[in-house]
Amino acid sequence: MKSTQSAESNAVNTVLGPVSADELGVISVHEALLSVMPGAEHAFDITINRAEIFETLAAKLTGFRENGGQTIVDSSGMFGGRDVKLYEALSRTTGVHIVASTGMGPEEMLGGYFLTPQTNPPTPWPAEKFADLFTKEVTEGMVVPRVERRGAAGLVVTAANHAGMTATEESLFRGAARTALATGVAVSIRYGADAVADLGVVLDENVPADRVVVGGLDRKDAVAAGAPLQIARRGAYVALDHVGADDDVHLTDPERAALVIELVEAGFGDRILLSSNAIGVAKGQPEYDLPFSYILSTFAPLLAAQGLSDKDAQRILVGNPRDLLSAR
Repeated sequence: MKSTQSAESNAVNTVLGPVSADELGVISVHEALLSVMPGAEHAFDITINRAEIFETLAAKLTGFRENGGQTIVDSSGMFGGRDVKLYEALSRTTGVHIVASTGMGPEEMLGGYFLTPQTNPPTPWPAEKFADLFTKEVTEGMVVPRVERRGAAGLVVTAANHAGMTATEESLFRGAARTALATGVAVSIRYGADAVADLGVVLDENVPADRVVVGGLDRKDAVAAGAPLQIARRGAYVALDHVGADDDVHLTDPERAALVIELVEAGFGDRILLSSNAIGVAKGQPEYDLPFSYILSTFAPLLAAQGLSDKDAQRILVGNPRDLLSAR
């Protein structure tokens, strides 16, 4: 099996091929370019016009670049609307590096093929089957259905249900971890009900903690449980990845900024990642029209006003995500 992964230890897979991590600049590590609810592409009342989608996303990526952003990670995984050929054209047009991801989850978003394999009684897919599926998307290229494989995935992502990890989701997490071990890419998890326990499932597969990012840690329940500090102490990356969200589930931006300062003062500035979970174009689900540039234009000044140094800001926006994405 010939790998599309560059031999360079600090290379990152983008949709246009491997790029030196030192060229990535300011990185947003958890966004969605095109997010399509599975099945929505077949709905009679939903229009998917690729030309219109391209124009919308090109404008948003250009705005991201004009505010200093250079790389964006589409962390939607395999079946959330990922369109590799579209992303290639967007990257060429806008000059923004795009890192696409493999992986899937939570269970409620999976198709029946992954839930009811041909066993009697049906059992969840084993971790090794998920690992094989994800690994090939890194080593052979991401699947364009019924056509071909194209650029290699640069990250493996998965998520658990907020009510708690299911048996299928444990297989997903373990499969993602095994892909990280086999390929050198990092693994990004969205925790379910217990961030520390869900991280433990991945670490149980012997993945080094500094190759794992735990997302959703700006949820109020995570902060109330002390999860951000616990995750950082274990050596994994702490993703505050709903910057700009205004809801009952997540911290406000001032609270989120205070948490960043707290983590830095505790000595964990090298464990922090920021993103907005923004959606460029949504189909079959509510729009979330937050600019990809929001962190740079709005949140970074708030951090500076709360006392974050330029050095720490550079580390959080450039150094940490660069280190995470560098294949090892």
